[in-house]
Amino acid sequence: MSKKNILFLSPYPFGKAPSQRLKFEQYYPHFEANGYSIKTSSFIDEKFWETIYKPGHLVSKITGTLRGYLRRLTDLFFIRNYDVVYIHLWVTPLGPPVFEWLVSKMAKKIIYDIDDMIYLNNSSKRFIDKMKGRNKPLALMKNSDHVIVCSPFLENFVRNYNKHVTTILATYNTDVSKIKNHQPKETTTIGWTGTHSTLKYLSIVADVIAKISTERSINFLVICNSPYVYDGINIKNITWTSENELTDLEKIDIGLYPLEKEEWVLGKSGNKALAYMNLGIPCVATNYGTNAIVIQHNENGFLADTSDDWYKYITYLIDRPDERNRLGLNARNTVIEKYSVEANKNTYLAIIRSLVN
Repeated sequence: MSKKNILFLSPYPFGKAPSQRLKFEQYYPHFEANGYSIKTSSFIDEKFWETIYKPGHLVSKITGTLRGYLRRLTDLFFIRNYDVVYIHLWVTPLGPPVFEWLVSKMAKKIIYDIDDMIYLNNSSKRFIDKMKGRNKPLALMKNSDHVIVCSPFLENFVRNYNKHVTTILATYNTDVSKIKNHQPKETTTIGWTGTHSTLKYLSIVADVIAKISTERSINFLVICNSPYVYDGINIKNITWTSENELTDLEKIDIGLYPLEKEEWVLGKSGNKALAYMNLGIPCVATNYGTNAIVIQHNENGFLADTSDDWYKYITYLIDRPDERNRLGLNARNTVIEKYSVEANKNTYLAIIRSLVN
């Protein structure tokens, strides 16, 4: 039997973005082992990726965008060679859904993977944000053969446009990670990991961390692509890299996942919580959205609603390494059972097979 061909149209280069890395990209070997041939075409190439989120570099950003559109034009010429086209977020980033419509007319079958509620109106005043095509996700929801979402709240919305929907949260390869053993120590490391776009959520817990800093011996570790500064907190900034991701996270004793209780957050997959849980690191998270699905309060983590909650749960875990071990072990088992590559690989495969076999 000849191999079936899958074309992945993704925004970002392979291995760079969590929404790709921790979802479909890590399943490529499993797809290939089951008879599928894979090609990835990213709109943003490696050169463009180096400058896209940095201030300035206008010429580089313009030329990078033009290269992306040229790449998508080229993709259209070969799209009929593929049995399935797997689209993540959008085909092109700007303007009306022209390329999305063209792909829907030319592709044999389409799987659409949406991460976050990117169809919501953006209040940003930046010109580039106003140019982004908010109608593209809606067009792809309507015209795809199957839609994969990252939260049940997002699934409820997509069902207004397409009844073939599956929720798959961020997943982790538990074969390459190990559980942390929490021991009593003089200084406890509280940590957070994320990107420049989510640094703003640290304002929710900053005053609490500053207060705890006056009462306990703590470090605050921030793993990000931008530095974080706050008076009164001993902060260590580490630049996120895929190579050091696990070893950097292992330095954390207590992981934090603060979020605003807003509509945008309902589209998130609980990724930060799962990143800690995968390593047996207890997480304190905002009691909202997917967090409240991933975390069972006082079983595999803590859910916080108020500043008093954040203070109570963080100091509780600082003072009790045995409780960090209990919650961490339960958290790791939760990931293995529900949010691991092993637990979800056949769900992805079943969706593909339903369209091409």
